[in-house]
Amino acid sequence: MGLGFLIGLMCICSSITFRVSASIHEYKNEAFIPLSDAFFFHGGSEGLYASKVPNSSTPKDNKPLKGKSFIRFESITFVRTKESTSKLNAMQQNTGLVEAIILEVKDREKIGGSSLKSNVICCNPGLADTGACKLGEVIIKRSPDNHEWPKRIQTFFQGNKEEVKMTYEEVEISSTGMYYLYFMFCDPQLKGTLMKGRTVWKNPDGYLPGKMAPLMTFYGFMSLAYLLLGLIWFLRFVQFWKDILQLHYHITAVIALGMCEMAVWYFEYANFNSTGSRPMGITLWAVTFSSVKKTLSRLLLLVVSMGYGVVKPTLGGITYKVLILGAIYFVATEALELVEHLGNINDFSGKTKLFLVLPVAVLDSCFILWIFSSLSRTLEKLQLRRNMAKLELYRKFTNSLAVSVLLSIAWIGFELYFNATDPLSELWQLAWIIPAFWTLLAYTLLGVICALWAPSQNPTRYAYLEETGEEIDEEGIALTGGVPKVGGDMAVKLERKERKGPSGLVEDLEEDKRE
Repeated sequence: MGLGFLIGLMCICSSITFRVSASIHEYKNEAFIPLSDAFFFHGGSEGLYASKVPNSSTPKDNKPLKGKSFIRFESITFVRTKESTSKLNAMQQNTGLVEAIILEVKDREKIGGSSLKSNVICCNPGLADTGACKLGEVIIKRSPDNHEWPKRIQTFFQGNKEEVKMTYEEVEISSTGMYYLYFMFCDPQLKGTLMKGRTVWKNPDGYLPGKMAPLMTFYGFMSLAYLLLGLIWFLRFVQFWKDILQLHYHITAVIALGMCEMAVWYFEYANFNSTGSRPMGITLWAVTFSSVKKTLSRLLLLVVSMGYGVVKPTLGGITYKVLILGAIYFVATEALELVEHLGNINDFSGKTKLFLVLPVAVLDSCFILWIFSSLSRTLEKLQLRRNMAKLELYRKFTNSLAVSVLLSIAWIGFELYFNATDPLSELWQLAWIIPAFWTLLAYTLLGVICALWAPSQNPTRYAYLEETGEEIDEEGIALTGGVPKVGGDMAVKLERKERKGPSGLVEDLEEDKRE
């Protein structure tokens, strides 16, 4: 039922364009939040690269120049309450001020009175008398290198009008950095003011946010990497198709899903880069491919660790347990990925984040414990049976898996340190390596499995023998509990010899002649 619901949701949303986490920030009757002696609304923050072309005026058709980086204000409207206008005269001018302030994160200390040794944000009569600021405005200390930054854009209410529309404005970006946009006002009479409209943020090469831009190139390369792995695997598959095992089909499915996942993510990012928005349908398909591939990859590691197709033909009675764990993991991963990609997870409370992240972490731990406990039992069986070929195969697999787990633990520690030391995304140009690492690690593990279990002319070297229920070692001798087992006429003759003793040797020779 859950899978059917997800498929139905994807079909419904495939034709819907939903702007979310995009370079086009939509505001729909947003309220201002009180802070100290001011009111503010966070209009967005993104990493932007410097323009590749010199500053120039915007074309008449409002189409952005190629190589131009900017923040554009479109249809921004401020609406104040009727109570605030009831005491105003229609003939008055500048009866309320709202400011749009753009700053680079490194200049955050230049907003407010910290430079004037004051805790206020707005200019008061005392500070205005010193000439340090203008009364009723947000205090801004200009950068000595560029007197226009941080950027201030002012919009005044006129008379007793309830609405005022911000003038069309396009602010070009001449320096690479993480930029924040705030809408602020200092007049307490404007309390309850709402805003609507949108802003457009663009980098020189497209609308893709700066910290996401390298991922588009990365997914392009990973698509080629999966294509190359799939081509090599397909050639081996065709070459030894008569000796294909059931496990090989499982590996093929994971490779195919990986190819689709990387291709869909690349297409999703390329579309985002060209349009500035993320259609829900495309993003939903990309997220679902990713969740399915993650689930099947973990199930593949688990069944290989259990010795499926190597020391036993089936999973037996635990098959339903494996499927249930896989289904639960898929649902938990899908929920987390949907929130991360179709919504801003930073807007959720800590409890909500924990509710989404904790189940995935617990299930990953269950997979790891089950995988290594299964590997331990499989290695023990192979040691008892003295099957050196399979034992060596599983030792290599165990070592590879152990290294990947250690790398994962180290990387999780790095992620926690990275997020804790960079709360304002000042290191945004390095943020893309975090998801890229997990993609590379999954690809490497898949490559190891493909190399160890590659189709070959002699699959019985590591395959389970369905006819006899026994394995074959390197010399091709059947083993049962580590003791060679001889069969057929030779066994009968040996038994006859032991029964008759040396005196029966002539009789045996005569029987051989008759046979």
